[in-house]
Amino acid sequence: MRDLFRTLRNIFKIPELRSRILFTLLLLAVFRLGTFVILPGVDSIQLLNSFSGNSSGGNLLDLFNIFLGGAFQRGSILALGIMPYISASIVVQLLGAVVPAIQKLRNEGESGQKKQNQLTRLLTIVITFGQAVSYLYYLNGQYPDAIINDNFFFRFICVMILTAGTMFLVWVGERITDNGIGNGTSLIIMIGIISEFPPALINEARSTLPMIFFIEILALSAVTMAVIALTQATRKIPINYARQMATNRVAAQMGGGVSRRDYIPLKINSAGVMPIIFAQAIMFLPTTLIQLAGSDSLSSVTAALSDPTGVWYNAIFFLLIVVFTYFYTAIAINPNEIADMLKRNGGFIPGIKPGKRTASYIDNILSKVTLPGSVFLAIVAIFPSIATVLGASGSFAQFFGGTTLLIMIGVVLDTLQQIESYLLMRHYDGLMQTGRIKGRQRSGGLPVS
Repeated sequence: MRDLFRTLRNIFKIPELRSRILFTLLLLAVFRLGTFVILPGVDSIQLLNSFSGNSSGGNLLDLFNIFLGGAFQRGSILALGIMPYISASIVVQLLGAVVPAIQKLRNEGESGQKKQNQLTRLLTIVITFGQAVSYLYYLNGQYPDAIINDNFFFRFICVMILTAGTMFLVWVGERITDNGIGNGTSLIIMIGIISEFPPALINEARSTLPMIFFIEILALSAVTMAVIALTQATRKIPINYARQMATNRVAAQMGGGVSRRDYIPLKINSAGVMPIIFAQAIMFLPTTLIQLAGSDSLSSVTAALSDPTGVWYNAIFFLLIVVFTYFYTAIAINPNEIADMLKRNGGFIPGIKPGKRTASYIDNILSKVTLPGSVFLAIVAIFPSIATVLGASGSFAQFFGGTTLLIMIGVVLDTLQQIESYLLMRHYDGLMQTGRIKGRQRSGGLPVS
């Protein structure tokens, strides 16, 4: 405990790090305050009561509401949050794998990155506008009593406000990334998730027996440690460099030491939470199309795909996550690019010829490590459903795995890594002196993306 307080004191001894942390906390506080500013013409209390009464805690909208810190169910000006920007970023990233023009932007360095960011912002405006219109139709259809005066002027004003709110969060996220600590977009999502955890924890403690609640906390801790292990796990491929080997031979002849060995760190879960997000969207799509078609013959299919605790739902969800993990990993990591980069820098994998042989070797290892990673990710994704079946409330069960837990752990680890780097640069002890945070690398690591 004494070491922890000394480390916290060291953090605030570094002026730049202190200002970045305070700046980040200030903007995150602005975001949280904005989630309580209600759209004009919306009865927030009526909407909140109706939403809570109809919520089962397991559908896509409930998960979306958790990401936004409850702004969705309050009818806030930030009801759409930063999710349209996430959607636009995913679309641009996917298009970058198939559209030559976007691929060219990715290879143009900083200027190309600026153009790609501008394209993402423009696409965000389009997506936000469409989602704002859908959100208002959803409120009017599901909770008409919460709309005080529904007319064209009301909808126009609300669409403009919702679009402006999302773009404001995009600006906040970029400011945090540039002048704060950590990835701003991820921190905004994480703060929304964390804000929903204390109420869910308190409600669960009140509604269950003390022994059952204690067992649930132990299970949550075990799942959290397993997700941390999944997030941190890597397969290291050793790399040698021609110049380095020559230097090592000279140093050995002169009685000197041998320099460190570099490696390529291939993550067991290179896709992150994206496979779960894709799978959830796919699971939501068939039920929406069937409901719009009004087909009574497919009502059993709709019921099966709408039950997050059902066997068929979780079986299909499991398979989709495995498939999308391979799909997104193939997009995020290109073995040919890694092999070319190694060849340009005079690096090679011991025992493997540079070029196509190296690319094939990396692709083979990547396929092998992705399989257990995808299966483990799918198991983590269906844990909330298992927790719900075993008796946990829907709101609390969401934190037993899935997207919420993966995002929280991933963002916390990334933020700790950045703080760790600042401390080590100033020759202070890190946050985890005996731990194994991947940001503290005692040996070299070559980025894979």
